[in-house]
Amino acid sequence: MSTETLAPQDAKHQPLTEAAKLAQDAATAAQVRRLANHPDVVALRVEKVRTQIDAVIWLGIFLGLAFTMVNVQSFAAAGAATWSLGWLAGWLLDPMVSLVLVAVLRAEQVTARYQVDTGRWAHRTKWFAFLATYVMNTWESWTHFDVAGVVLHSVPPVLVFLAAETAPVLRDKLTEAVMAAAGTAFTGEQPAAVPAAPAEDSAGETPAPATRPRRRPARKPAAKPARKLRGDYLTDARAAWAPGIEITPAWVRSVCPEISRGTSKNVADDLIAETTAPAALPVPADQSVTVDQEEAA
Repeated sequence: MSTETLAPQDAKHQPLTEAAKLAQDAATAAQVRRLANHPDVVALRVEKVRTQIDAVIWLGIFLGLAFTMVNVQSFAAAGAATWSLGWLAGWLLDPMVSLVLVAVLRAEQVTARYQVDTGRWAHRTKWFAFLATYVMNTWESWTHFDVAGVVLHSVPPVLVFLAAETAPVLRDKLTEAVMAAAGTAFTGEQPAAVPAAPAEDSAGETPAPATRPRRRPARKPAAKPARKLRGDYLTDARAAWAPGIEITPAWVRSVCPEISRGTSKNVADDLIAETTAPAALPVPADQSVTVDQEEAA
């Protein structure tokens, strides 16, 4: 026997069969799919998208507010001389309104992440800031019936308002996407393991594949217990009652823990009526005979 026949063979240098390559690809694809649907991975991707959306929206809001600042200053200055007190005070009006609007938007940026409603006053503040900015921007154009000026000076404040109203909705939907990934999209089930390619034996024959175990049928949910009626509670209370026990709704609830307060009062009233009703007294034998004789006469 030659030395080459006895030398061990290195499995890494053996060419893979087509089935083995497909098995490796399937295992890699299953792992990638499982990790791609993992809630933490989905949350990380959503956070990246959320950061990009916030940056773009904030940039558009600041550009729009910067555009409206000049028009608001002209409206507030009302023709005052340049560098006069009235002219300088006009530059304070637009930043005053814009800073309040930015503060509300910044608060909504945090509350929307946790799906907390900011209340009516936050919406009222945004509406007032928008209307004030819009009126001060377009007042001069409206007074001169300048349609082009109205359109030009209406676009920035309206866009700022729409961005302020849309940003919380987008953040809320992104939070719902993360929650959906943790609940519905990600089931927590590991994908089925991909079987390795069957190796050929020394005779060059491929062994028969092993039979897969049968899946156990899903269990049917247990049937809900039948709903107890008032008569059923009365039967239970009647069986638990003994002379000397005070019948109250609280006692009925102690005997039947699942009963409601209203039903316990009705059951207590029924049981009291049964226990306090006078029993029919037996008629003596001689009196019954006398009554029968009188009726016969």
